This record gives sequence, C-alpha cells and structure tokens, in this order.
Amino acid sequence: MEIQSYKCPNCGGGLVFDPKTQKFKCEYCLSAFTEETLKEMEEVARKSEEASKPGGMPEAEKIESQKQAESKMVLYTCPSCGAEIVAQETTASTYCCYCHNPVVLSGSLDGKYRPDGLIPFEIDKKKAKEIFKNWIQKKKYVPDDFYSPRQMEYLEGIYYPYWMYSCQVSGEMQAEALRKRVTVAGEIEYIETSRYHLEKKAELPIKDVARNALKQADRSLAETVLPFDMKKLRPFQAGYFLGFRAERRDREKEEFAQEIEQEIKQYTRESLQNSVSGYDHVDIRNHRETITGEKWNYAMLPVWMMTYPDPKNGQMYYFAMNGENGKVCGVLPVDSKKLVRLFLTIFIPVFVLLLLGGYLI
Repeated sequence: MEIQSYKCPNCGGGLVFDPKTQKFKCEYCLSAFTEETLKEMEEVARKSEEASKPGGMPEAEKIESQKQAESKMVLYTCPSCGAEIVAQETTASTYCCYCHNPVVLSGSLDGKYRPDGLIPFEIDKKKAKEIFKNWIQKKKYVPDDFYSPRQMEYLEGIYYPYWMYSCQVSGEMQAEALRKRVTVAGEIEYIETSRYHLEKKAELPIKDVARNALKQADRSLAETVLPFDMKKLRPFQAGYFLGFRAERRDREKEEFAQEIEQEIKQYTRESLQNSVSGYDHVDIRNHRETITGEKWNYAMLPVWMMTYPDPKNGQMYYFAMNGENGKVCGVLPVDSKKLVRLFLTIFIPVFVLLLLGGYLI
C-alpha cells in the first residue's frame, strides 16, 4: 500500500488542511501553503519515486499490493515514525496513532477508486463544535455526557464517498380533465360540464442525485446531511484529506441505478401532474418518461461525525454535520432522569391544586 505524507518544506512537520483559510498549514512552524504549492511538492515526490524505481513496481510487488487492496484490513508503515498501523480496507486518510502525523493511503485511491472530485471542508473543528453546542442546547432531554468536553473531542471530520448521478429526462403525459360550471335560473340549477384532452411535455435536467457509497456508514445520516453545493466541487487532490479521515467507496453505482431511475421517473410524473391546474378533476390516461445522457461521478464530500455509545443500554447514537454548509442531523439519546424530573415538576403542582380544589369544594 502506497503511503503519502505531506511534509512542511520549512521544518519537516506534517501538513493539515485548514478549512478556515482553505490552505495547507503546518501545525509546528505555522507556515501555510496553497494548493499549487502542494501539487509541486507531489510532482517532486513522484519524480523522486520514479527515479528510485527505474523499472517500475516489480510484478511480485504488484500482486502483493493487489492482495492487500482486496483484503479486509490493510497494514501500512507510517513514513514519519516507522510504526505499523492497521486500517480498514476502505480507509484512505487517517492519523498515525503513535506520532499523530496525518497520512494519506494513496494506494487505496488508485484506478477505479480514484474520486472524480471533492468538496473541501469549509467548517473547521472549532466552528463545528459551536454549531453543535447551539443545536444541542435546544434539546432539553439529552444526557449531559453527550455534549461534555470529553465527548466533544470525538467529533471527527470525515470525507465520505458518494455517487453523484446526472441525466436528462423527457416526460410526456396525456390526461382527460373536467371543469364544471354551475348556474342558477329561478329554482333550477344547471351544471355545465366541459371535457378537455390534455397533453403535457417536459424536458428536465437532473443534476447530482447523491447516494452514500460506504456500507459501514449510516445511510440515513450520510444522506440526511445532503445537499452540498456541487458548484464547489474541485478536481481530486489528496492533500485535502490532510488532518481528516477519508473513506473510499465499497458500494458500486449499479446498486443504486434502478432505485434512482424510479425516483426520477416518479419526480417527472409528479412535476407534470402538478403543472395542471384549474380543473375539477384530472384523470391521467397515459404517461412516459425517457432518461438519456446518464452520467455518474464519484465524489468525496465533507462530514463532521460524532458517535455516542449509551452506557446504560449500549445503543449507539450519532451526530452528523455537513462540513460545507453546517446542516445538522442526529439520532439522539434521551435522559430518563430529566424526563422524570419534568413529569414531577408538572404533576406534583397539578396534583396539589386538585387536592386543594377538592378540599375547598
């Protein structure tokens, strides 16, 4: 497995991506570098590696690398301290747990696993904590441990893999419609019914329908943080992973193709139906949807994630935040003690008032 570690050219410290400045920062000497500088560093490293291996990767090494990529767990060596770390096969970026330097497992993103693009984090950890605190303050019955300073340290920035689907859909609809007009002459009521034959057509561009492409991720959370502003999608650059965790996909687009196609056709039918108004009754007689120009893109999108194992029942709860726009969602625990206190606060005064009322009566 190829390991890529980005070092500060000034002091040799590990670089991380800073969402606030959108630059790559050294946490030791505080130097900052642009994406262009990082690309130059990558090119120098690539040429150096090619020079050290003039014959390319030996065939035996290629076979072993392929076996590692197909295994459930991958063993890699930290280029900073030499420690051996075990990671899941889908992990593309992480920290060395010994020296804490960020590393990119670039070998896991080669070939078909190389993303078409990514959206960098725009919300840093400090801002993510602020958003989380403001959100959790509105949830009165969550255990205090869930938002304790210790628990907040488990808030982690992760690049999740998503499949993005785009297409052009043509829709046609034929319908029969009725419109009634009531007139009254003296004591007689007349109902005039007019019948209409309707034909509707539409050409709809569908852009970036997203699906979570990681099995181990909670799909409801991974897709609830959507949407992202796909205009901010940038060409893939592994350096943006520095300081964050990243997971490569392990679900292929074929798993979602039929589901998305049905969803788009349903959306087209509903759009055509909703465009009809001014009638008392509409009967859809025929409809057809044709999808063309299908295009799939594989993108890495930023999500802040925190998990909380409930010490009482062992159930796992989740908090997730869109790392680009701050949209929040979560599956939250409930503190039963707080609920009991609420019940007693309401019940006891009401009970006392009822007793007094009964006594006075």
